[in-house]
Amino acid sequence: MKKTFTAILLIITGILTNAQTETDSTTNIKAYELGEVTITKTVDGENVGQQEMQKNNASNVASSLRSLPSIIFSNSGSRNESSVYIRGFDIRSVPIFVDGIPVYVPFDGYADLARFTTYDIAKIDIAKGFSSMMYGANTLGGAINLISLKPTEKLEIDARAGLMSGAGYDVKLNLGSNLGKIYFQTNFSILNRDYMPLSANFDTTALETDYKRDNSYSKDLKTSVKVGYTPNKTDEYTVNYIYSHGSKGNPLYLGKDENTRVRFWQWPYWDKQSIYFISNTALGAKTYLRVRLYYDQFKNKLSSFDDNTYTTQDRRYAFNSFYDDYTLGGNIELTHELGENNILKFSTHIKNDNHSEHNEDEDATHIADNTISFGVEDIYKPTEKLTFIPGVSYNVRKSLKAEYYDPVEDAIVEFPANTNDAFNAQLATYYQFSKAIHANFNVAYKNRFATMKDRYSYRIGRALPSPNLKSERALNLELAATFSIVQKLTIRPEFFYSRLNNTIQLVSYVQDDLSQMQNTGSSEFAGVDLTLTYRPLPDLRFYSVYSHIKRTNLSNPEILFVDVPENKLFVSADYGIAKKLFLYLSGEVLSERINSSDGSRVSSGYAIANAQVTYRFAKYLTAEVGVNNLFDNNYTIEEGYPEAGRNFYVALNFNLR
Repeated sequence: MKKTFTAILLIITGILTNAQTETDSTTNIKAYELGEVTITKTVDGENVGQQEMQKNNASNVASSLRSLPSIIFSNSGSRNESSVYIRGFDIRSVPIFVDGIPVYVPFDGYADLARFTTYDIAKIDIAKGFSSMMYGANTLGGAINLISLKPTEKLEIDARAGLMSGAGYDVKLNLGSNLGKIYFQTNFSILNRDYMPLSANFDTTALETDYKRDNSYSKDLKTSVKVGYTPNKTDEYTVNYIYSHGSKGNPLYLGKDENTRVRFWQWPYWDKQSIYFISNTALGAKTYLRVRLYYDQFKNKLSSFDDNTYTTQDRRYAFNSFYDDYTLGGNIELTHELGENNILKFSTHIKNDNHSEHNEDEDATHIADNTISFGVEDIYKPTEKLTFIPGVSYNVRKSLKAEYYDPVEDAIVEFPANTNDAFNAQLATYYQFSKAIHANFNVAYKNRFATMKDRYSYRIGRALPSPNLKSERALNLELAATFSIVQKLTIRPEFFYSRLNNTIQLVSYVQDDLSQMQNTGSSEFAGVDLTLTYRPLPDLRFYSVYSHIKRTNLSNPEILFVDVPENKLFVSADYGIAKKLFLYLSGEVLSERINSSDGSRVSSGYAIANAQVTYRFAKYLTAEVGVNNLFDNNYTIEEGYPEAGRNFYVALNFNLR
C-alpha cells in the first residue's frame, strides 16, 4: 500500500512543469433553487458539482462523495449496494433527499446509492452533524440533498455517450428551455455494465474461476421531467417527475468466514418513481411561503436461486420476494424577515410511510408509520462578523400497522403498536475574523427513529425482531475554521465529536447464531478532518483531504462498529497540459475496516489511483479517457467481496448552453 501511495505522489509531483494559462472549465450549470434546503448561502455545508462528478467519473451518488472529508464510500457486498458513511453515521441517520423530498426506502431507511445516477443532478449538498431543521425528522448525523438542473437559456443540450470496461456503456441526454415565465427540463439516461473486471492479482476460486466477476451485472435507466412557472420575480411553481428502473446481480461471497452464507441473489427490478410539487410564494415584502407535496414509490423483486446457475429455485433458501413501498407527504416552510439582520423560519412536515412485502404464493404483510415534525430556525446577525443560528424541532412517529407472516401457523400476525417522540435543538455560531479567516462552533442535539426493519425484521430467519426499540439520540459538536493563506492556499481543519445514546446496532449471536437490533447504550464518535487546497498557477490545482475517526461503544465495548476505517486520505491534482488538453489525477488511501460487530470479518486497508485526460475539440464538444485503479490493486471494502481491478472508460460530451 505504501508503494502505491508513493507512486501516486510521484505522479502528482511530476506534473509540476511549465503550465499553460487556460484552465479546464465548463459552462455554468444552474441548480434548481427551489430544491435547496438552505440555512444561509454563506454558512451551509459542502457540495459536489457536476464538473467534479465528471472528473471523478462518478456516475452515481455514492462514488460522487468519495473526495469529501469525513465521507467514507461503502459497498455492502451481501446486497451489492453502494452507500456512504458521514462522520461515522450511515444513511439511516443522514437521509437522502431529492430537491428536499425524502426518497430513502421507508422500510429500512436505506437507499442503494449506486441506483441514484448523477446525469440529471446539478450538485449534491451535504450537511454534517449540523443540518437545517427545515429537513424534518431523522437527520441525526446530517442530510444529503440531490439538487436537480434548472435551465437558464432558451435552448440547453447536454449529451454524453461512453464505453467502459466490463462490456459497459452510458448514454445521457438533458434538454432544457427557459422561455421567461415558463421553463422545462427533461433527462434520459442509461448506465449498463455486464460484469465487473477483477484485478489480475486476484486468486481465482471454485466460485470465481476467471477475472469477470460473476453475477455483477447492473443496468440503470432514468428519466425525469420538470415544468416550471414563474409569474413574477418572487413566485415560482413547479411540477417534477422522476422514474428510474434498475436491475442487478449479487456477486458471491468468496471469504473465509464459515458463518457467512453464500447467496445466489438477483434483483430483476429495483424501481423508484417520484412526483412532487414545489412552490415559492411571496406573502408581502418580507414573508415567503414554500410548499412541497410529494408521492414517492419504491418497488423491487429479489430472487434467490439454488446455485450459481441462477435457473432453479427448489431449495429451502430459494424464493422470490417482493417489496412495494410508498411515501405520501408534504411540508410547509414559512420564512419571515424580522429585520435586515434577523430571518425566522417555521416548518411543518407530515410523512406517511407504507411498506408491503411478500414471498411468492404468500399473502402480503403491511407496515405503516406516520411521522410529524415541527421546526423553528432563526438566523441572527448581531454584527457584520458574527452570526447565530439557533433551531428547535419536535418529531413524533406513530406506528399505524405492523404485520408479519408466521410460517408455522400459516397466518399473518400483528406486532404491538408503538409511538415515539423526540425533541431536537441546535445552535451554530459563525465568526469572521477577517476576509482570510473565519470559524464556526456548532452544537446539535438530534434523534433518529428506529426504522421498520430495525423494529420488525427477522432478516430471512437470521435475526430476532425488536418492536420496542427506542429512538437513537446524538449530541454533535463541531469546531472548524478556514484559513486563506494568500490567494493560493486554503486550509480548513474540522474537529468533531458525537455522543450517542440508545445506540441502535446489530448485535451478533444474541440467541444461538441469531442477531438482533438493540439499543446498546452509549457510544461516541470523535475525529478530525483537514482539507487543503493549493493553486500555485492559474491552471494547476492541488486538493487533499485527511480524515481520522474513532468510534467507541462505551456501554458494550465488545460490540464493534463496522464499515468505517479510522483513517482516510484523498489527494487530487488538476493540470492544464495544453490549451485544450487537461489532466486530472486522484488517489485514495484507507486503513482497514471491520465488517462484523464481533470482529470476525475484517477487510485490509488499500490504496488506489485514478487518472483522466480530457480534450476539448470545440466549445461544445469534449472527449475524455480515464483509468480507475491505475495500479490494478486487488482489494476489498467488505471482506469476501473483491472490488474492481484496473478498468478503463472513454466518452464524448456535448454541452450547449
